[in-house]
Amino acid sequence: MNHKKKESLFYEILESNDDKIKRICHYYYRDPEGRKDIYQEVMTNIWNSLDHFRGDAAVSTWVYRVTVNTALTHVRKVSKENQLFLRKEQENLSELIHPEEESWQLEDYITQLECEINQLSMIDKMLITLMLEKLSMEEISNIVGIGVSNVRVKIHRIKETLRKKMIS
Repeated sequence: MNHKKKESLFYEILESNDDKIKRICHYYYRDPEGRKDIYQEVMTNIWNSLDHFRGDAAVSTWVYRVTVNTALTHVRKVSKENQLFLRKEQENLSELIHPEEESWQLEDYITQLECEINQLSMIDKMLITLMLEKLSMEEISNIVGIGVSNVRVKIHRIKETLRKKMIS
């Protein structure tokens, strides 16, 4: 691919996926400077991988895969804890929060939920991250590289595990 075409494609990908990339970066790093570092690494990895993108998956699926893998790699390098961070205004958080939670308890609940999520394996954290992004099971399957039915079962089990831990 010539440089001009690659540059044009890169900016097109960035324009249509910038919010997604920033949200994924936020999941893995609370500190704004850390998010900027991850974001920069994602941009570099997307640029470097463009020549190898064959179009077997949708561009957005490929961008999610590059972003999540970059974030996980970056977090592993920076911290052994691999923390995941939630935002209370996050739209899809209702998948993990009990509707009866009072708003004054929400902060504590989210903090406890973050703690429980951060005790999950890396693959389970990745699945929860992508679920919170409102991706379909098929999209998650393509990103993670496991079957759709396996994704459904794993996410269901993760949610059940989290619910049980949050009750106790």
